[in-house]
Amino acid sequence: MKRHTYNATITWTGNLGEGTSDYKAYSRDHIISATEKKDIEGSSDPSFRGDKSRYSPEDLLLDSISACHMLWYLHLCATNGVVVTAYEDPATGTMVEEKDGSGQVTEVTLNPKVTVQHESMLEKANALHHEANKLCFIARSVKFPVHHKPTAFVKT
Repeated sequence: MKRHTYNATITWTGNLGEGTSDYKAYSRDHIISATEKKDIEGSSDPSFRGDKSRYSPEDLLLDSISACHMLWYLHLCATNGVVVTAYEDPATGTMVEEKDGSGQVTEVTLNPKVTVQHESMLEKANALHHEANKLCFIARSVKFPVHHKPTAFVKT
């Protein structure tokens, strides 16, 4: 078994001069950084006083699942003779907030729209999403269901 280690540094940039002296006294803005990678501007969800122009942890979780699925899917297509010429996934996620302010993501639905080179590839293209879900590191790590509603098209 191989072991892979990942590192990230989260730096809060939201001290507006009074620190966390009050719930409304600070920004939720932060920077996510890692060695040799571009920084990501983060914040909380706008529902929790965050900046809607920055990525929230919930956004990043959804993005991670969608990207991991896509990367496995493209790999499987390449090794199974399915030529993908375009891929887009308008993924959605649902988070439920509890009365005490806690919450959890309860499900994610991936909606990949895949364009393949030939009509003969459509059936295999759709079937490979199931295999990609079984292999995706991120989907295998979460405790909520990751659904798939793929659509494959032929390049015109």
